[in-house]
Amino acid sequence: MAENQVQNSQTEKVITLLASLLEPFQGHPFRVASGEEMEQLKESIREYGVLSPLLVRPHGDGRYEIVSGHRRKAACEALGITELPVLVRDMTDDEAVILMVDSNIQREHILPSEKAFAYKMKMEAVKHQGKAPTADSCGQLGHKSRDSLSETESGRTVQRYIRLTHLIPPILQMVDEYQIAFNPAVEISYLTDEHQRMLKEEMDACQATPSLTQSRTLKQMSQAGTLTREYLHYLLTEEKPNQRQKFFLNQEDVQRYFPKHYTPQQMQQVILHLLHTWQHKRGYNKDTQER
Repeated sequence: MAENQVQNSQTEKVITLLASLLEPFQGHPFRVASGEEMEQLKESIREYGVLSPLLVRPHGDGRYEIVSGHRRKAACEALGITELPVLVRDMTDDEAVILMVDSNIQREHILPSEKAFAYKMKMEAVKHQGKAPTADSCGQLGHKSRDSLSETESGRTVQRYIRLTHLIPPILQMVDEYQIAFNPAVEISYLTDEHQRMLKEEMDACQATPSLTQSRTLKQMSQAGTLTREYLHYLLTEEKPNQRQKFFLNQEDVQRYFPKHYTPQQMQQVILHLLHTWQHKRGYNKDTQER
């Protein structure tokens, strides 16, 4: 096995290792998914090789734990590449967690659950280093995304992402699949596990999800211990304002029944007058038939 001559220090060096000696990071929150991005990565490696070495740390018995580079390893394995360039660095568990999160959180496409558990892992690592988490330090956990206007996500946003880790897996999956929006999901995370399971069953039965306002109500009732399955069913079958069907007439469809000089307001007045007359006649005929 050839060793690259590049050495940065006594504790950090770039070498070539068998892929079979590389183990995934314990508790790694980011999924290595197939898809267009993976295909693009494979194509790049096929044409140019692995341009950036994987970052690993010694794991004992001649094996190494991947800190950054899980997708590159998966792409190489799919291409039949058995040896990979890696940068070996000695680091503590907390240092590895922070670097692992920082290396992945800036990716363009990250699921809410991935970001939630990544922030939670980094928060715990920061705590272990003796730094009490504050709103500012929470904000420093984030990284700028391509469409962000700030250098980091706010501390409040990071804390809200971490709240998602309190969701039961089936509901968290609905968040990842965009069946439940982020803000309602944060409120739902305050429900007890039992109430979350009840909610999931009712959502499946009613084929509906709670709005932000409804989710806040569920949070309050769960915390007060007054939430019931019957109320969940009632709430999910309640018609939301944005679900009410709207009725409208296309102006072009009715314009031909009016003189050309009639304004929309004049047409509306005539239509309402005719409807009033029609309603009166229907009432009269109904009364006559019932006598």
